[in-house]
Amino acid sequence: MAYMWNEFNIKPIRAETIVYRDGVFLPDVSTIENGPINRKYGLPVHVIYVGEITGENALNIEINIENQPVFLSVNITNKTPTIFNIFVKNTGKKSDFRAHVMLNNSGELNYQCTAHHTAPETTILFQTKLIANRDSKSKIAGTAIIDKNCDDCMSDIGFTAMADRSAKISFLPAQRILSVPQRADHGAAIYRPTDAQVLYLRESGLSGAEVDDTMKVAFMNDFDLF
Repeated sequence: MAYMWNEFNIKPIRAETIVYRDGVFLPDVSTIENGPINRKYGLPVHVIYVGEITGENALNIEINIENQPVFLSVNITNKTPTIFNIFVKNTGKKSDFRAHVMLNNSGELNYQCTAHHTAPETTILFQTKLIANRDSKSKIAGTAIIDKNCDDCMSDIGFTAMADRSAKISFLPAQRILSVPQRADHGAAIYRPTDAQVLYLRESGLSGAEVDDTMKVAFMNDFDLF
């Protein structure tokens, strides 16, 4: 699994794994079968989704067991029109799902994440980062759903984008909250390097292209820990 860190900057944790590359499930490097999480594992479950995708892509994660931690690490690129949907359904009381999603868009990307709580005291936290390259178009949507009789859930969907000035981005947040949550947050922001940061890197001897690449790497690496 070392290539996950070297190529995609995803450090595998001690966990049961479900691995996808270029939108395809890889049973040879996964320790458990793809599909709903219906049993309790002694370790967290780490879903890894990496590579280049195109066309229509969907990732469905269903947690049907109590007290199961599940992590999702995504690092994908696209150059052509692409649809990417992530749907998470958590029916396991006190089960905890946390996602780091990294999107590098050089074409046209339609991304949707859905967090569906169907039991009390469930957690679904999404952090999504987007690099919107020159002349790209990005539609970034997130929906949080907390059903009736599902009190004390924790839900958070956050989007941050680093965009070229020619890129077009739309953020579409939505919530349907039918119970009293412990937390239900939704946010979106655009990040731009400061003049001081750019000047410091240029004075260190980096070219304009190298400055751009350095800032993109720093932006993608600035994730809170799971």
